[in-house]
Amino acid sequence: MDTLGFLTLISVLIAALTLLRLYAVLPSTQTAKPSGLREDSDVCSLAVFLGSGGHTSEALRLLSALNFNRYGPRTYIISEGDTLSMHKAMDLECAKSTEASQTTPFTSGPDAPCSFVVIPRARRVHQSFLTAPFSAALSLAASIWHLTASPLFFGPPAPDVLLLNGPGTCFVLCIAAYLSRFLGLKSPKLIYVESFARVRHLSLSGKLLRPLVDRFIVQWPDLLQDGKRGECRGWLV
Repeated sequence: MDTLGFLTLISVLIAALTLLRLYAVLPSTQTAKPSGLREDSDVCSLAVFLGSGGHTSEALRLLSALNFNRYGPRTYIISEGDTLSMHKAMDLECAKSTEASQTTPFTSGPDAPCSFVVIPRARRVHQSFLTAPFSAALSLAASIWHLTASPLFFGPPAPDVLLLNGPGTCFVLCIAAYLSRFLGLKSPKLIYVESFARVRHLSLSGKLLRPLVDRFIVQWPDLLQDGKRGECRGWLV
């Protein structure tokens, strides 16, 4: 076998093994059953992407129904320049700590109950499609750092669950989580909740993430008429 044939064979084997690994880490086509927490004392670390505007409001409404003593620490992932989402998340944390008669949640150190991660936007509003790949690549690099590299080398560990609801940056975060899965590292369970505003048609983010996330949840039954995987939980926000 000549050198070219040997390199071709190696390339085919690597491609085949890569596809098999990707198939192995993809979620089942069947709807996953909710696992929940096993014991009252069990806790679950949680990350949530705040997509700005109405997406942030919906995500925070979902979080407001949780018991923060069990779902923590919490990591809020926001887009660069989105100070409004950060302030809204702070307000929720302060309200929850007041209900529980606890001190302010904004303490430093690894034991802090919540933290914020800022990543570049995958695509800005009205951004040219010619420059979008560059901003998306920058957003992906930041997501890989926070979800894969930093937990591996510096800690704290990756969250147990990543809640997604919103624009294209959700897809970038999903790809970063899949890199960890592909490498056999700890990766968060991915839960996508389609926006309440989507009544008859899925958003572009929803269409892209539907086959990738562990649980795909919609709030209107018409979105599941095609018979593909997903759960309708009614009005959640």
